[in-house]
Amino acid sequence: MSARAELKRRWLRRVAPAALVAAGACATRGDVRLVQQDLQAMRAETARADSTRRAQLDAALRQLRALEEVQDSLRTLAARTTRFQGQTGDRLYAIEQQLIQVQELTGQSQRRLTELRASLEERQAGGGGGGASGGAPGGGGTPDAGAGNPGPNQLFQLALDQLRRGSTGAARTAFQDLLAQTPPPPADLAADAQFYVGESYIAEGDTAQAIGAYETVLARYPKSPRAPTALYKQGLVMQAQGKRAEARTLMTRVVTQYPRSDEAVLARDRLRALRQ
Repeated sequence: MSARAELKRRWLRRVAPAALVAAGACATRGDVRLVQQDLQAMRAETARADSTRRAQLDAALRQLRALEEVQDSLRTLAARTTRFQGQTGDRLYAIEQQLIQVQELTGQSQRRLTELRASLEERQAGGGGGGASGGAPGGGGTPDAGAGNPGPNQLFQLALDQLRRGSTGAARTAFQDLLAQTPPPPADLAADAQFYVGESYIAEGDTAQAIGAYETVLARYPKSPRAPTALYKQGLVMQAQGKRAEARTLMTRVVTQYPRSDEAVLARDRLRALRQ
């Protein structure tokens, strides 16, 4: 090998490592730039994603606040409704109690009137008997045929007293005897007697017979004050038996046929309960 070739070989050995180092340095800077670009792209994408998620989170929070406001409004409305229902229920209960008191007072007035009529009949019967006895020639006159028998008001009062004492059978028999009298008793007294026939069956738990007696009140004395009461009582029986549809029909009839009666007010309250 010539000296020139030897020198060239030595030069390559010295220059080659330096070239490799320079090439490696160039490659490393390029990779760093690529990595930096990738990082910047990832950061930008992450920022966009974060912005989107933040917007979605804000929207979700707004919806949640709106729902909370709606829930608060609903709770407030429910509380107001509950208070209103409670106040309405108290008022309806007070009205019902007042109506019951009115009915009791009315019943007492009717009973007092019946008692007065019975007392008058008793006096008339006693006076007629005495007059008949004293008016006969020779003192052998015959007493008035009606003197020993109670009049219709007396018979009604006797029957009502029996019913109050719990003697339902005896009371019913007396009421039925009154209804069978000839001539018949006055219509108002007959309607009361027929109504109390139904009440006697109610006291015995015989609701079928009671409904039949109430129905007779409606058929024979539809304009009597006892008619709406009999119809209302039928509705109560149906409701107690769980027959809600029949009870609604009867209560509706009370309201439509007797709208100005006390029972109509009670029937409206029952209808609200039956529709729930």
